[in-house]
Amino acid sequence: MITIKNTQECFVQLWLQLERTRRLLAGQYKRFCIRHILKSWFGTQANDDFIWEVCQRTIIDEEAVCGYDALPPPSLHPRMHRELLRAIVSVCLGIGMRKVNLKALDKAYSIAFPNSTPIHVNKKKQN
Repeated sequence: MITIKNTQECFVQLWLQLERTRRLLAGQYKRFCIRHILKSWFGTQANDDFIWEVCQRTIIDEEAVCGYDALPPPSLHPRMHRELLRAIVSVCLGIGMRKVNLKALDKAYSIAFPNSTPIHVNKKKQN
């Protein structure tokens, strides 16, 4: 059972846990998908209603993600996984998606994957 908080320290642990879960599921020849991630993390608490709620809040390219859709590695496609972690925190804490601390979540990604490009990069030129 994972203790979820809306803090940077918790987000670092979630990013690292996501990568460990990806490797664990690959070793078990299971698809790296939301359903398997949640079952691995939350056990019996991850019932169909819980999984459905997380999937409905995980919006990628204006579409809700189905629980069985295979996900790419978090270090390669961080924005998709940021939305997943944001949805998990939102559902677990019973708060709205906008209440999840995105700055802390993005900073935690940079800590968990220091050799990757940060999620939020300001691409505008500054004068």
